[in-house]
Amino acid sequence: MSRTSSKRSPTKLFDSPEQEAYLQLWRTYDRLREIEEQLFGQHQLTAQQYNALRVLQSLKGEPMPTSSLGSRLVSRAPDMTRMLDKLEDRKLVARHRNRENRRVVEVSITAAGTALLKKLAVDVRGCSREQLGHMSPTALRQMVKLLKEARLPHEAKHVEDAWAGNQ
Repeated sequence: MSRTSSKRSPTKLFDSPEQEAYLQLWRTYDRLREIEEQLFGQHQLTAQQYNALRVLQSLKGEPMPTSSLGSRLVSRAPDMTRMLDKLEDRKLVARHRNRENRRVVEVSITAAGTALLKKLAVDVRGCSREQLGHMSPTALRQMVKLLKEARLPHEAKHVEDAWAGNQ
């Protein structure tokens, strides 16, 4: 057997550039998520619960229908009721029926929820720096632009999506 016949051709790792990009994005998300899970876990919160509290805080005490809250989260909450149950059990949010339409359940942040966010603020900024602080502001702006471009045709399917990051 000749030496040349034993050489193997390099194995193709990805089926397409799109697949490689998607898997790189997924792996990056997994590594960055680990960092935030460690922070939020210290406070018995999930990133999704933290995000819900931030959205509610932005309303400055005004209530919001739970369906609207779901559309403003960074990622979909498959079980909004259970997530809000946990936050309500900790007295971080309050839910009540809308006076004009009793079928609508509204949610608002409590003083305890606002206090928790205030307590977390410095650590959350530190978490963001740990996740992406090694990148330049120019690279970060470019990455944001590319990520928005990548999801644009898919968010058009979700017209009700009011996420602030879409602007």
